[in-house]
Amino acid sequence: MSIFSAMVKRLRSRSGRRASLTEPAEAYDLWAASYDDQPHNLMLHLDEMVFGRLLEHVDLRQKTVLDIGCGTGRHWPRILEQGPALLYGYDVSVEMLKRLHQKHPDAATCLLEGNALAKTKDASADVIISTLTVAHIEDLAGAFSEWNRVLRKDGATIITDYHPAAFEMGADRTFRHQGRLISVRNAIHPLSEVRALTMGLGWNESEFIELRIDESVRHYYEEQNALDVYRRFYHTPMIYGMRMSKA
Repeated sequence: MSIFSAMVKRLRSRSGRRASLTEPAEAYDLWAASYDDQPHNLMLHLDEMVFGRLLEHVDLRQKTVLDIGCGTGRHWPRILEQGPALLYGYDVSVEMLKRLHQKHPDAATCLLEGNALAKTKDASADVIISTLTVAHIEDLAGAFSEWNRVLRKDGATIITDYHPAAFEMGADRTFRHQGRLISVRNAIHPLSEVRALTMGLGWNESEFIELRIDESVRHYYEEQNALDVYRRFYHTPMIYGMRMSKA
């Protein structure tokens, strides 16, 4: 069951029972085997749209690129098309990294423990990419500080994630595993917090995108027979993205 289907089912549940709340590393270990098999997934579709638009303005050719929260390498084909000199993936899930290596056997990756980018030297990365990950980071100030350590002057950062407004409306990341509904633990980081932290590091925001629920995605809800959920979230921003440069 896709993340979108699971979310719709939870929101429409009459029982009101909450999904099992699970830490990201454990949750994504469980999810890894089916993560890439999510056709017609609205959230991934919106994320791909936002990421694609942000990436249009970043040159990856012969650059060192870090993908923080790389998962199974969902965006790697698009990244590798640009011919980076090095693409390095960090993730908290052993199983997600295993799936990535099945698709990209020569991939350079590292298991992320805490916020430390242990395999990356100071000021050695040209571009940092992090998609659908920020809300899984409790200590966002610490994480951004570590990203800043490894990012070169004039380096670029692209982040995308669930919009905090969507979390506040009741959206979350859920999936089914062996008949059990599992919710991945999230921390709600308001955009004001994200901006304050990045501005404090001297990162200049070059582009901001947020995609809302509107008529263009109504068919996703119709396929789930969930127009009631569509009406509830209509015009709510669901996915946002930011492109920044280090001054």
